[in-house]
Amino acid sequence: MKGSGLSGAGLAEAFHRALVEPLVRSEFLGRSLIGGRFGAGSDVLGFDDDVSTDHDWGLRSTLLVEGAEEVSQFLERELPTEFAGHPVRFALTSDHVVRHRVEVVAFEEFVRGRLGVEPTGSWSVGDWLSFTGQAVLEIVAGPVFTDDDGSWQRLRDKLSWYPDDVWTYLVASSWRQLEQELPFLGRTGSRGDDLGSRVLGARLVDITVHLGFLLDRTWAPYSKWVGSAFADLPSGRVRPDLERALSAPTWPEREAGLCAALETLLRRQFEVGLPVTTTATWPFHGREFRGVVEDLADLVVADVRDPDVRSLPLGVGSISHVCENVDVLVRSDRRRGFFA
Repeated sequence: MKGSGLSGAGLAEAFHRALVEPLVRSEFLGRSLIGGRFGAGSDVLGFDDDVSTDHDWGLRSTLLVEGAEEVSQFLERELPTEFAGHPVRFALTSDHVVRHRVEVVAFEEFVRGRLGVEPTGSWSVGDWLSFTGQAVLEIVAGPVFTDDDGSWQRLRDKLSWYPDDVWTYLVASSWRQLEQELPFLGRTGSRGDDLGSRVLGARLVDITVHLGFLLDRTWAPYSKWVGSAFADLPSGRVRPDLERALSAPTWPEREAGLCAALETLLRRQFEVGLPVTTTATWPFHGREFRGVVEDLADLVVADVRDPDVRSLPLGVGSISHVCENVDVLVRSDRRRGFFA
């Protein structure tokens, strides 16, 4: 990209190994380092392409170290003007100051900024519910270049997935949300409200995709990359059915595509060892519209033992179930307010 032939993460690694790490180690002897391409950016997720290079792309990396401000100032003095044909100092859309883009910060501060919790110690159920997939991916998705004492790997291991009871609750909550609105897709369409049916269909597809990520125990990225990431999952095999639901000209076709996807995901749920009913959908009170089987969500959580999880209202779920507002989702303090 831009003449380097490297992805953003590959460029970051070359920059780190050739300049950043050697400079810091020579000046700050004995300081434990964690380095990699973490945080925001399509390259962290591995989705950057030539289009990505028009803004916020280039020599970006993260260095987690004590005395961060001192280290950052040192790098500002010592780093060259260019590396591999790329400027070392440049502005971002979120920060118009032209300076080096090695994010130098303390380990604990970096994690608090993404998750709102301390990296060590136990996390409450509310803590887990406040995490977005994107916030977790900003820690676990990008390549690691240096991890002197293993702290970063231990954190990544901790964030490999939700605790089992929390996971089960979130799967059940997705089914409950589908149960609440699936019959309305046909009801609105049968009344001639095609716009309303399409809006409902799109929302139900969104919930279904989220359910697929949950069943495959995979953190979902932010909205720009959800479809790309979903396509690579085992649950991604429902994508043609969901695309059919979104493009369908009539509500029966829309409903058929969505229900086919739900039946496939129910089979996926059986594969991952969670309780299932015989079928995912059935006629809603004998009408021509289909709904999710009424006891499916309750069946999924029947074996949950954690009292904190059992006390949660079924259907509310995590922050990703209840909010799509970007200004909330990108702020850990605002997310945590939902579960205080």
